[in-house]
Parts: sequence; structure tokens; C-alpha cells
Amino acid sequence: MSSAMRHGATASLLAVTAALTSPAFAAQTPAGATITNTVNVSYKVGGVTQPQLTASDSFTVDRKVNLTVVEEGNATTQVSPGQSTAVTSFLISNLSNAPIDIALAASNLAGDNYEVSNFKIYADTNNDGSYTAGTDLQTTFLDQIAAETSNIRVFVLADIPLGGTTGQIANVRLAGTAAEATTAGSLGTIITQTAGANTAGTDTVFADSAASGNAARDGIDSAQDSYTILTAALTALKTSRIVSDPLNGTTNPKMIPGATIEYCVAVSSGGGATATDVAISDTLPTTTAYEPTFGVKVNGTYSGSTCAADGAVAGAHAAGVVSGTIPSIAAGETRTVLFRVTIN
Repeated sequence: MSSAMRHGATASLLAVTAALTSPAFAAQTPAGATITNTVNVSYKVGGVTQPQLTASDSFTVDRKVNLTVVEEGNATTQVSPGQSTAVTSFLISNLSNAPIDIALAASNLAGDNYEVSNFKIYADTNNDGSYTAGTDLQTTFLDQIAAETSNIRVFVLADIPLGGTTGQIANVRLAGTAAEATTAGSLGTIITQTAGANTAGTDTVFADSAASGNAARDGIDSAQDSYTILTAALTALKTSRIVSDPLNGTTNPKMIPGATIEYCVAVSSGGGATATDVAISDTLPTTTAYEPTFGVKVNGTYSGSTCAADGAVAGAHAAGVVSGTIPSIAAGETRTVLFRVTIN
């Protein structure tokens, strides 16, 4: 990326951050403010009022650093095996009495069923509550977040591995770390807490809590979200029945050369999601010949052990291979592909 492009991206992110931050009423005295208190002393000597005495004391308000990261919605994200850029959502707040940068990092958590990969973090650029590809900007930190700013939304995107089964869960964590808000467009140094006794300058005190498995007062807060797999879990059953033979017709036919055999491929979904674009490919034995008059009937129904011939003629046969595509099979549903051959 050229320096001009980098500058443009930085400017855009700064604009986004400004748009997303909406400071609440600043109830806290800002860090670095000077609080001065003056006392007046009046007195008399011999009944005569003497010049008033005054005495003042000033101190500097120290910086209380407190940030929070919370999962938005308190619900798992349902995903499919092999899905890319699956989205979870978090809300980040700067409850400090000073502006800070917030470094962001996403990670897998141990003790679940599988791990996701290719983490990416995006700001909710248009503040519409939903991830919008091409609009929301990818970032690794929130820039110069004003004191008392709540609920800045960020999205964590990750890729789901293939091979998962319905109900498996991957837990992920987004962590925010307080950093100095020194230079617009770049992440400041990580903030450290002032050690020892109070000084005359602006000291720093961490105020983040130990909620949600976090360590207390370390300038870091995090929250957990999860991806739950919902998949179709298909099974296939292939059956055949004799329709007729050249000697007996349809009365007690036998499987002799010239007999017509009907094949049924029944596909069932036992998972929790709808399977789509279910493609069937069946290579015929060389001892049979495809029967074109009947055609390939697709998306038929199945009852008990019987395949109904109610599908649409939408499949094909070419070079000894029968094919057909079932548009969708809902959870708990069975759909069929039906065709006929003759015995050579």
C-alpha cells in the first residue's frame, strides 16, 4: 500500500471512530484537572476587624482508566461448516475520565468443540448494527475514544472449518487493552498503572473489574461469544424395484434380460439445517441401459419405504451417468431422484 493510501485509510478510520463515539454525560472530573479550594479566616482584635486571611490548596485529578467489552445480544451465532467470515458482535465502552486508545485482539478459547480461524475485526462504520462488507472498516484498535463513551460496536469475523456437526460450539474472545491516546491515527503505548504513593502529577489508576473471567485492575477487559454449527447431516438410500419384463409384463415380472427396473435414490436430512443444491450422480452398470421414456424425476416424495413418482422430470442422462439436483431438503425431510433402466 502506498503512503497516500495508508494516509487515506487512516483518515477514514479516524472519521469512522468519531462517528461511532457518542459520549454520555460526563459525570467524572477529567483527569489532569486542577481542583483548588480556598478558605477565608476573619477575626477581630480589641473589637476591631482585622484583615481577612486566606489559604488555598490545589491538587491534580488523577486518571481513572476503566474500559469494558461486552458481547452484544447474548446469543450464539449459528454457522455452517466451511462458512467464511462468520460474524459476532461486541460493544466497547471507555468509562475512564480521560480519552484512551483501545487495542483489540480476538482469539479462540479452550474447552470447546472446534476452533475458528482467520480472525478479522471491523468497526461498525455506518453504525447500522450489522456488518456490511465493503463499508465497515477493518481495524486493530479504536482511536482516541473520549471519556465516558459507551457502546462502540465492533464485529469479529472468522472462518468456520469443514466437517463440523450440528450443536458443536466454538468459543471466541475479544479483548480490549487501554493505550495512550497520543497521536491520532496510530495506536499509543499500552497504559501502565502508577506504582507507589500519589504524586503531584496526573497518576493512573486501573478500575476495570474481574467480571466475565477477567483479571481485575489490569487495564484489559474482554468478553466471550460463540459460533454454533447448524448443518444438514444427509443420508442417502438407493433401492430398486422391478416394473415389468418382456414375457410377464407387469404381472409377477421377473428380473430377466429386457426387464424394466426402477431405481430410487432417497436423500434425508437428519440435521438442524436445510441442505441446498443436493446433486445426485449415478453411474449405471454396463449391464443395464437407461430408459429415456420415463426420464429422471427429481424432488419427489418418500413415504415409509415407497418412492412416489411425483417428482418433476428435471434430471439428465449422458454417457451412462444419471444426474439430478434437488433444490433443497429441509431438516427431517426426504426427497428423491427416480429413474428406470432395462436389463441387457
